Amino acid sequence: MSFKTTLSVALATGAIAFGANALADNHGGEAEEGKAMDDKALVILTSDSLETQGMAMILANAMQQQGTDLQLLLCDQAGDLAVEGYQSAQPINTPPSNPAGQVTPEGIMQMLMGNGAQVDVCAIYLPNRDYGEEVLREGVGIAAPGPIAELMRDPSVPVFTF
Repeated sequence: MSFKTTLSVALATGAIAFGANALADNHGGEAEEGKAMDDKALVILTSDSLETQGMAMILANAMQQQGTDLQLLLCDQAGDLAVEGYQSAQPINTPPSNPAGQVTPEGIMQMLMGNGAQVDVCAIYLPNRDYGEEVLREGVGIAAPGPIAELMRDPSVPVFTF
């Protein structure tokens, strides 16, 4: 794929993603007439990339604003977002159309949790680190493989991976 094609795809993807955020704002998180907004989604984040983490959280926020009940599973380096006191190396700049200006993935994650999202680290995250459960931010859990597998197998629950 050429650089020009890659750039075009990236720009189109960005426009779609930020369009979703605008759509969430337009709907205000309320159910459309005659449509229940009790859908669920599982977002699995493993990337250590600041922009990937940020975009995953921005999209999760848009889904939540549109009425989706979210469960976030943080694995590998993305699990660091769940550690109390962890701070991203730098904030992410949002587009001019978004009044937030600068955000961090962990800041958006905490906002999502405040609005009811369930956030867990992978079951193997802590056993592969030099610290225990006490380092996790308040409200962050440890995912059990069985319930996560149930969500992943449920055809009515979309699974998004970043």
